[in-house]
Amino acid sequence: MGTTTNTPVEERDDAPIASFSQCHVGILSHLTAFGSLPTLLEPAARARQIAEETLSFFQDVVLEHHAEEERELFPAVVASAAQGDELEWIKSMVDHLTRQHRQVESTWAKLKSQVKKIARGETTDLDTSAVEALVRDYGAHAAFEEAEFLPLCQTILGRNSNHMAALGLSLHMRHVPPAVGHI
Repeated sequence: MGTTTNTPVEERDDAPIASFSQCHVGILSHLTAFGSLPTLLEPAARARQIAEETLSFFQDVVLEHHAEEERELFPAVVASAAQGDELEWIKSMVDHLTRQHRQVESTWAKLKSQVKKIARGETTDLDTSAVEALVRDYGAHAAFEEAEFLPLCQTILGRNSNHMAALGLSLHMRHVPPAVGHI
């Protein structure tokens, strides 16, 4: 009888140790997932940054750009266009560009509250089709303006150096910061 065999009693004696070992598998699995959290937060932080920048950019640049064109450039080129076909074509282009401004601004108005939530780190259902439309529509607007409208403006306003100078001075004065401490 001097031999020892593995008995069910000995197996039960190892069971608590095996239980501790199996706990580590679950703990390590969760910690591995937790370890990926910093990497997952990077896109969220970038999304907040883009949202914050877009809110400021739209207000300070895009909307001001539209207002400036409609207040300064459009009236100047309409006033300087030659009567007849040129004037009618310019008026048509100005109407088209103004409608595009309103469309872009309308789409932005629908997105703005969603973008504010993203900037604050809140969850929201971003209207991706509206984002795509805004990017696409503004791209088309800018392409038309750059390729068609602005070269024609250069030609029309360039005929009279006083008109071009007046427009340049007006735009310059709008972008000069006010002097500090001067009345």
